[in-house]
Amino acid sequence: MLYPLNSVDKLGFTEVKELIKAHCLSDMGQQMVDKIQVMSNYDLIAKFLSQANEFKNILVNDAALPIHHFFDIKSLANKARIEGVFLSEEEFYQVQASLQTVFAVIAYFSEREGLYPNLEALFEHLPIEKAILKKIDAVIDPKGKIRPNASRDLQEITAGIAKAEQEARKKIDMIFKNASSSGWTADGSLTVRDGRLCIPLLAENKRKLKGFIHDESASGQTVYMEPEEVFTLNNRVRDLEFERRREIVKILTALTNELRPYTPLLLSYHSLLTKLDFVRAKALFAIDIEGDMPQVVNEPKLKLFNARHPLLFLNFKKEQKTVVPLNVQIDEGTRIIVVSGPNAGGKSVCMKTVGLLQMMVQAGLLIPAAEASVVGVFKQMFVDIGDDQSIESDLSTYSAHLSKMKHFVEQANGKTLILIDEFGTGTDPQFGGPIAEAVLESLNHKKVRGMVTTHYSNLKIFASNTEGIENASMLFNNVEMKPLYRLEVGKPGSSYAFEIAQKIGLPANVLNLAKNKISEGQKKVDTLLVDLEREKREIFETKQKLDKQQRRVNELQAENEKLKSYLDENKKVLIKDAKDQAKNIILNANKLVENTIAEIKSSNADKEKTRNLRENLNIELKKNTVKVEAPKPNPAAVDEGLKAGDWVKLIDSETTGQVIEIIRDNVVIAIGDLRTVAKKKKVEKVSKSSVPKEIRRTMNSHTSDFASFSPEIDVRGQRTEDALHNIEKLFDRALMMGFGNLKIIHGKGDGILRKMIRQYLKKYDQVDRMEDEHADRGGDGITYVYLK
Repeated sequence: MLYPLNSVDKLGFTEVKELIKAHCLSDMGQQMVDKIQVMSNYDLIAKFLSQANEFKNILVNDAALPIHHFFDIKSLANKARIEGVFLSEEEFYQVQASLQTVFAVIAYFSEREGLYPNLEALFEHLPIEKAILKKIDAVIDPKGKIRPNASRDLQEITAGIAKAEQEARKKIDMIFKNASSSGWTADGSLTVRDGRLCIPLLAENKRKLKGFIHDESASGQTVYMEPEEVFTLNNRVRDLEFERRREIVKILTALTNELRPYTPLLLSYHSLLTKLDFVRAKALFAIDIEGDMPQVVNEPKLKLFNARHPLLFLNFKKEQKTVVPLNVQIDEGTRIIVVSGPNAGGKSVCMKTVGLLQMMVQAGLLIPAAEASVVGVFKQMFVDIGDDQSIESDLSTYSAHLSKMKHFVEQANGKTLILIDEFGTGTDPQFGGPIAEAVLESLNHKKVRGMVTTHYSNLKIFASNTEGIENASMLFNNVEMKPLYRLEVGKPGSSYAFEIAQKIGLPANVLNLAKNKISEGQKKVDTLLVDLEREKREIFETKQKLDKQQRRVNELQAENEKLKSYLDENKKVLIKDAKDQAKNIILNANKLVENTIAEIKSSNADKEKTRNLRENLNIELKKNTVKVEAPKPNPAAVDEGLKAGDWVKLIDSETTGQVIEIIRDNVVIAIGDLRTVAKKKKVEKVSKSSVPKEIRRTMNSHTSDFASFSPEIDVRGQRTEDALHNIEKLFDRALMMGFGNLKIIHGKGDGILRKMIRQYLKKYDQVDRMEDEHADRGGDGITYVYLK
């Protein structure tokens, strides 16, 4: 499928595999990574991609998968198969830990049934045989050591060893004490020599005790003796230890025999753990490269959006740079893209990005491209990158290229992806160009898909005149003479040979001589390409500006439409309310006028009565007269005499408060329990008498509280719960009154109270930091809490 076989190295796929291996937890997982191959089976590709994508979702969005231990239980299962062989304590511990991981993973997915169907398929129909784990747990403890009560005999032997050791210790302690009181011992205590507990005796006293000398000091003045009475007891301990070892072998052999029928199941569990490790490594690598799962289709095509070369992305990430994303499409309409442009403009990287991402998808790996990207399946991938000349095979650079072209032309078909770098180079351009054009025409007839890079003008012209082949160029800023690394499909690109040579500083006479040596037609083509590229870039930049302005206009238009609709709606409501009010006023006025006339008539136009009735009419008139607001006083003139203790009102609202402090142009105001800061020009001074009594009374009580408040508390000797409760009350008052720090005296002791207090205060967002008092004034027995 891949030709040549070293294509994986040329495109960087081998390096990708090495990076995935670094995420594996086990050798088995790394072995699976080594076996990753480019596949052409659509169903397998889709399954492997879905598994990696689901594991990535677990790592990013779900609770951690309980994967703690990965051991090679396959080799242990194969060992247990052999009759007469037994597993050691450490090996049983590895089996035990691996089984615990398997059952924990299965339980994890059981709780999320249906969420990760492709990962669940890894252990579908896999039996959960916990009897194995129970048998091992009965013998091996959580630390991987055999349990003292694994059998009755082992329990008795262990108890016998403990008893004998105790007797031996008691005996030697008594002998050591008597020898010490007699002055026979050297400085020091009991010591171990050759695994035996010995008494350090002065050399001149070694005949005063019966026993066995195991060692002596370098000076020869001290000997290390095991007393005769203890020797027998220690031998008894040795005998019991040998019995214990024999009993352990017996237990492990029996346990291995019980495990042997389950070895096929252990191999299945091993396979599950290996696959999980493998998929986990792929998911972690996808997170590193910000990879996603594209849409996969079972046809030879691709459509990449915002694609980046993964290895280049990782390198740039370390250097805090960004990769220019690639957008490219290869399908039935645009089968082959001919990329041209200057050297170091990004042509090869562009082509390698396409090849590597295609390989990664067909190997079941997520790629750094937008989820909307579409990637198909190619049956063959033919790559010609780099110099494959060989002395052994007597192949020159051009011969090596031609041998590949021969294979491409003979073997390629409509499901083949070809990638050719510097198409046609390596020989005389006068002949290399036509040969490359002929090969390209042949490949196009076979409906091959792919991408080639070139500097040859004849290939650019051929691509522009041939259906199925499309020109593309890497954009270049010919003013600053810098590549933009952006692929532009639809037109060929200039090599900028003369422009780059001029920037490098090649003498003008040499450049002019070179220009005179090329044909007029070629000059015109290259000049036309340069001008076309510059104009297209200017048009592109202008279009971007226009698009931005158009978006802003659309936003403003939508906003205006929304505002107009809102005003029209409110206008209708206001007019309706005004009409209703006017109607009521008129009705009331009519009633009032009618009643007034009736009363004037009934009183025979009495002057006093008429005057009173006229006053009533004036009162009603005033009620329905719109009051004209008096101009607000100039705050600048009011705040000149502002001082602490004055009462003020916020201009933007009717809120009243008392000035606590004045800091330059800012005023700190107390409003009930709250403190706020406002600009001087945003407040106006009011008289104390205009402030309601209940507000003044509340403020007076708060002022007295403020004056009496102390931001210090002593909780020494208090229980933790009481201390935290008292600190919380102090903390609340400090926040309410605007204090910047608290002092908590908790004492040193074992540091438990200090630790609990600091852990408790850390949960509050208002706490900025906590520090110890100076060492001379209490040190870590006092904590200062600084508030934001």
